[in-house]
Amino acid sequence: MLSTPATRSGETFRRLCVPGCDVTRRDILRWSAIAAAAIPLASVVDPARSSASTGATGTGEVVPVNLELVTLTEDRAVVTWYTGEAGTNDGTGRMMPLPADGEVWYGTNPRRLNRVAGQSGPLTPYHHVELTDLEPGQTYYYQARSRGKLAAPMVFTLIAGNAVGTSDYGLGTAGGPFSFTTPQPPPGRYLFSVVLCNDLHMGETQAGLVGGDPSVIPIVQVPGEPPYPEVMLESLVRDVRSFDPTYLLAAGDISAEAVPGDLSRAGQLLDRFGTYREDYFLTRGNHDRAHVGDPYANCRVGRWQGNDCFQDRYFPDDEVAYYSTDLSGLHVIGLDTYDKAGGGGDAGALAAEQYAWFMKDLAEHKEQPTLVFGHHPLVVQESSKPIKSSSSLDTAQAASILETYAKTPGVFLHHAGHTHRNHHTISPTAPRVTLQEVAAAKEYPGGFSILRLHSEGFALNFHKSRSDLAREWSERSRQELAGSWGQFALGNNVVDRNIVKKVDLSGLRRPERAGARTRG
Repeated sequence: MLSTPATRSGETFRRLCVPGCDVTRRDILRWSAIAAAAIPLASVVDPARSSASTGATGTGEVVPVNLELVTLTEDRAVVTWYTGEAGTNDGTGRMMPLPADGEVWYGTNPRRLNRVAGQSGPLTPYHHVELTDLEPGQTYYYQARSRGKLAAPMVFTLIAGNAVGTSDYGLGTAGGPFSFTTPQPPPGRYLFSVVLCNDLHMGETQAGLVGGDPSVIPIVQVPGEPPYPEVMLESLVRDVRSFDPTYLLAAGDISAEAVPGDLSRAGQLLDRFGTYREDYFLTRGNHDRAHVGDPYANCRVGRWQGNDCFQDRYFPDDEVAYYSTDLSGLHVIGLDTYDKAGGGGDAGALAAEQYAWFMKDLAEHKEQPTLVFGHHPLVVQESSKPIKSSSSLDTAQAASILETYAKTPGVFLHHAGHTHRNHHTISPTAPRVTLQEVAAAKEYPGGFSILRLHSEGFALNFHKSRSDLAREWSERSRQELAGSWGQFALGNNVVDRNIVKKVDLSGLRRPERAGARTRG
């Protein structure tokens, strides 16, 4: 039952900060050191310019780059890469896309890659190959190839990390082989799966805007193609069907700026998954806050400011935009982490009434398997971008929540968005709870996570959205922030996007039907 209560210099660093950034001397020195390894801002060209206008002349030679091990489960792996044409520039700072074949050679011996997986369909620059029938707990070695050329991995220069394997094997070579070890499956009997996603940003037209800084060129959609937030959400809703999930949870920033039409369009696309508040659930992000202006004039007066179109669209009969519900024995708590006044560029927070309700709800379901989701993370660590106060929830509230989690055995997962990256964190305060940031649905790497629940544990695996248009936009939007976005958003290591945990979930049951729920 749903339960609700009624560059290289300090100046460049400052220009790269979004509104609300807390700039310190330590931040400036850190950014000055790491930015020297990044692609210079001056190398980014206007997205509207073509390769011809930049003077680039193609050679017809294919160059496979940006190899990534995206998904890793006990019996399969997904590998992606891009093929471009040498000597070209598509206007975003990368090579022009060049369609080619794609195959992955792999095996259990690095000197004997005796299995081959290829991609189906026509030639493409956006390669997505799945390796199947893998054995749990086994180490595999692999190389990806297009036109016989080895694909080079996405390289981390801003932060320690590994995009292509679970070990550093092969990283010193141009094309591997690289290695990964499959995990063991989650223990116990399989029960059901949940889609975790966030940051849909419906209505957005420019990706990678940074605080209005004119030297940072945003990435826009190819002229004539559909709006990229719609492309990515349409693909997401379609792609998740192959995993047969029972529920979907979307953790905030459903819209770019809470325009009623954008909120409604997001709902229309999510309705393809199932019924709102039966099969899918969502929460508010800072972009979904109440706004001021003519587009919002017909929406209810916001509690803190302006007019609240998000609440009108998704919580029309409720006084608040936070709640809890039981889904096949799983207690789910949806938080409104921008329950406050503000312009969206500051830290998230729960108003006193919501915070008190949240603590009471946790106490009343202390032993029940519980998943909490909300837009702002509790903790943000190990970021290639400066960590700001606006990156997470209010520090004091986050600390208090973690202390409560430590006393609430049922809580096992807290899902958040906002950072637009994959990252897995364990706080020493509440080590039983997985704090999982999931990358944005609307841009590179562009996808969702599948939470597979078993009676004695769970697996959480990230998947890129894989329609043709989604793969095209995902790779194009990798060029955000002068081409450094990939180092931030994918996840530092494979475990930031693929984990298996042992936890007692015996209180869950197989769903009798998808999303059974009774209104409170």
